[in-house]
Amino acid sequence: MSKGWLESALLGLTLFTLLGGLLAHGWDAAVAADALWTGGAAAVALLLGVEIVSRLLRREVGVDLIALLSIVGAVLLGQALVAAVIALMLAGGRTLEFYSARRAQRELRRLIDRAPRVAWRYQGERLEQVPVEQVAVGDQLLLRLGEVVPVDGVLLDSDATLDESALSGESLPVHRHAGDTLRSGGVNAGAPFKLRASRVAAQSTYAGIVRMVEAASGSRAPFVRLADRYALGLIPLTLALAGLAWFFSGDPLRALAVLVVATPCPLILAVPVAIISGISRCARRGVLVKDGAVLEALAGAQVLFLDKTGTLTSGRASVLTVESAGAYSRERLLYLAASLAQASPHSIALAAVAAAHKAGLTLALPQDVEEQPGAGLKGRVDGHLVLFGSHGYVLRAVSAQHWSEQALRRMDYQVVGGSFIAVDGEMAGALLFADRLRLESPHALRQLRQSGIRRIVMLTGDRAETAQVIGTAAGVDEVRAALDPAGKVAAVSAGRADGITLMVGDGINDAPALAAADVGIALGASGASASSEAAGVVLLVDRLDRVAEALRIARRSRRIAQQGVIAGMGLSLLAMLVAAFGYLPPLAGAILQEVIDVAVIFNALRALGGGLRADRAIALGGDSVDRLRHEHDDLAPLLERVHDLATRIASLSAEQTRQQLAGLVSDLREHLLPHERNDEDQLYPQLATHLRGDDPLSAMSHTHREIFRLVHLLERISADLDKRVKAISPQELQQLLLQLDTVLELHFAQEDELYHNLDER
Repeated sequence: MSKGWLESALLGLTLFTLLGGLLAHGWDAAVAADALWTGGAAAVALLLGVEIVSRLLRREVGVDLIALLSIVGAVLLGQALVAAVIALMLAGGRTLEFYSARRAQRELRRLIDRAPRVAWRYQGERLEQVPVEQVAVGDQLLLRLGEVVPVDGVLLDSDATLDESALSGESLPVHRHAGDTLRSGGVNAGAPFKLRASRVAAQSTYAGIVRMVEAASGSRAPFVRLADRYALGLIPLTLALAGLAWFFSGDPLRALAVLVVATPCPLILAVPVAIISGISRCARRGVLVKDGAVLEALAGAQVLFLDKTGTLTSGRASVLTVESAGAYSRERLLYLAASLAQASPHSIALAAVAAAHKAGLTLALPQDVEEQPGAGLKGRVDGHLVLFGSHGYVLRAVSAQHWSEQALRRMDYQVVGGSFIAVDGEMAGALLFADRLRLESPHALRQLRQSGIRRIVMLTGDRAETAQVIGTAAGVDEVRAALDPAGKVAAVSAGRADGITLMVGDGINDAPALAAADVGIALGASGASASSEAAGVVLLVDRLDRVAEALRIARRSRRIAQQGVIAGMGLSLLAMLVAAFGYLPPLAGAILQEVIDVAVIFNALRALGGGLRADRAIALGGDSVDRLRHEHDDLAPLLERVHDLATRIASLSAEQTRQQLAGLVSDLREHLLPHERNDEDQLYPQLATHLRGDDPLSAMSHTHREIFRLVHLLERISADLDKRVKAISPQELQQLLLQLDTVLELHFAQEDELYHNLDER
């Protein structure tokens, strides 16, 4: 028998007996009326009694004991109608709680119910339908319009259009191309396409998501369990107040009235509905919270730890260059490092393999591979012992060289990362990587501070100099560099002394630190990966700003739960005092209590949504954002010319200066200024309607004015040079160009960040 059927049947029974008793009473059949009312109340009392005994056997005391006492007391005192009303109110409250919780769980259940059950697999030239559990790695599958991707795999056709709203919370379809990895759970929103399975169903993204959702849907937060602990104080207080009212008045009905209004339904109902609503709200935004305990811990978070690679930065590193110590060619070093890197899923390893494939290299299969997560790899390639990883990792096996120290200096100057290569016990070279800061990272960190985070610490295995530049650009409070996984765990564990800690990471090497934090958050991770298994929260959208959004949802849900408890219990206690003094009879008390219960439940349901609208900017359409980005891409060569001339102008002849400045000014006037004026006159007024504040773009408008001023000065200088009037030195002209270069770089970076954060996708 399902819980929903039982609650509905109980509500129907109590309603029938109450109405039947009222009809019988109207026909002067008092005995029949009392029998009906008593029968309905007895059914509820029997159910409560079974539940209470069951809990007592588990050594638990529940607040529903007061409800049982009030029904029994009403029957014994000959108040059958009061007992029937109490029974109806309790049955109605239980039913309302059940359906409210079911509504709050709707987003979670939607993910579970849509899990794929079958797949269309190619068997030679023939298609067969098989259970999804029978799909093996390497099988070729066909996905037709409207079908859910059953397993993780690689797209074999030229392109595909997918609806990934169940994974990301965003409604717009995404386009994938041949060779892209597709996550299970997306829906084919276009033409049929072929997929080669790369994981079995149990290890695929969606299976991991479903496991987390099932855990979340069956959770109860510690605050919910505290509802029963309140019974230890509430039950004696209620009995004492009821006893005193009876003792001083001599009227047992006063004691009954106190028991009736003391039923702590607000405490029983408000917390679970609000917590489950918060989890549901998070799921709708692509944030999976594993259980109510995690949501409550998230709501109280004060200290945030962040991994760097893949979290603050994009995690999509690309090889800038290969440097050799002299013994091996650059091509040979790339071949050795990429061959070994094939054994690791780390973003640096993937970038090395991608660079080798782009260079047309055919890689060897590595042997005897050992990986130290977050540090490096060791193995044999074509008989050579190869080490590939951080400088410290490689130095543990080879001796230091002057060359490697110089390479580290160059990496610091260029603000790039690097992985060193040792071959047969000798330092051989390094691969230099670029990993850009995520566009949303600074904005996300500002949002997190606004949401109550007091301290933000970046943890990374990179060298301190490189890490410090990234940390400064992102806006963290502290950078801890050169950490292995154990070092990250130690940092997070020590941070717990300062408050509830969050740890955000995306890689397997972050899993220990995620588990060590009060709340671990796996960013954009596969549902079956080690990091998501260790985390309490998994972001299905690869965006750091969803952490801030999840934090706001959690805080709001907890606040709503506390409001329900404080207001509901406060009203109940006030009603108890009124009843004790004889101003609230039992029947009126039962009705009043139900009004309080209904108000508390509807208040708790506010956690389902709507509260973030005042805090979130209105998104821009994807087409609008793409157009703005394309305009910036078109202007990128012109900005590069400004930078190039600013660095070279002091070494040019007078005639070269005149010609190149004239050409640059002409292009700035023709291309840059119309773009900036259109932004100021047309775009910014539109954007202002999407943002908060009276004049949210005033600072960026000020930058426009500075650009106009500098270009105007350059126009005058260029005109004077054409007239052979020299009123400015080369050094002063270079300083002016450097100012324009700096302002343009900062301004375009700010606009790119703004457009990214307003992108509805």
